[in-house]
Amino acid sequence: MPTMRDTFVTTTEDILETDPDVAVVLADITAAQLGSAARRHPGRVLNVGIREQLLVSAGAGLALAGVRPIVHTFSPFLVERAFEQIKLDLGHQDVGAVLVSYGGSYDMSTEGRTHQAPGDVALIDSLPGWTVHVPGHPDEARRLLLESVPGDCRVYVRLSAQENAEPHLGVGFQTLRRGTRGVVLAVGPMLDRVLAATEGLDLTVLYASTVRPFDAEGLREAVKATGVADVVLVEPYLAGTSTHQVAEALSSTPHRVLALGVLRDTEVRIYGEVADHDLAHGLDAGSIALSVKEFLAR
Repeated sequence: MPTMRDTFVTTTEDILETDPDVAVVLADITAAQLGSAARRHPGRVLNVGIREQLLVSAGAGLALAGVRPIVHTFSPFLVERAFEQIKLDLGHQDVGAVLVSYGGSYDMSTEGRTHQAPGDVALIDSLPGWTVHVPGHPDEARRLLLESVPGDCRVYVRLSAQENAEPHLGVGFQTLRRGTRGVVLAVGPMLDRVLAATEGLDLTVLYASTVRPFDAEGLREAVKATGVADVVLVEPYLAGTSTHQVAEALSSTPHRVLALGVLRDTEVRIYGEVADHDLAHGLDAGSIALSVKEFLAR
């Protein structure tokens, strides 16, 4: 089965074939895979080299000229290294682009800390007016990318090597399991391990592939149906990134929140495989199950 990165390449090629107002801006990453598209569409697949600030600025310049830019590289280089350009060249000038990252929080674990970006969604969330998609399956990635191109809004699509076994193509927070002791919200590639971790527990499980805008009404409805305002938030990036959204959604309801994600208070200084990082951050199915059970018992 193709990966999310493979799907990005084929979907982008399809978009270039059908929409002459779209251009792709790269910083070496994935340039080879899009080489044939660059030859078919000279001037619409631009590789600026390893200059990530220029990558975003060039995309903003294209947007000012009426072109819809798809801007792509690894997540730490796209969001962290070029954050000032995202803030000023896109946000302050009020122009749109589709930023597509790959690498998740630590997909490239053996490359070290330079290739890890658990804070990317939190950074984007500090800016107004952004839509953020976190697909958990290549089919979701294709649909969300296709939906992001029309218009002139600012969109961040976060692709990962980690994925769920099956796609879930609904909109808003999708209810995959119903229970009466609380609500677990699984984001993107966290879903399968959340389902495994909560097997046999009397919990409602929601799934989100789009986290901004946050489906506040969907969460309120799930809490109301469950009857217990205990919420477990499981995100594949910095723990608690969406806690403020849960608090706003449930502002009129006394509630408790457990936020699971990449650790905030400790920098994990290991290389290892992705599974080693999952275990270190408590994001493997066993650790999630233990955290949820301890939370419910309090």
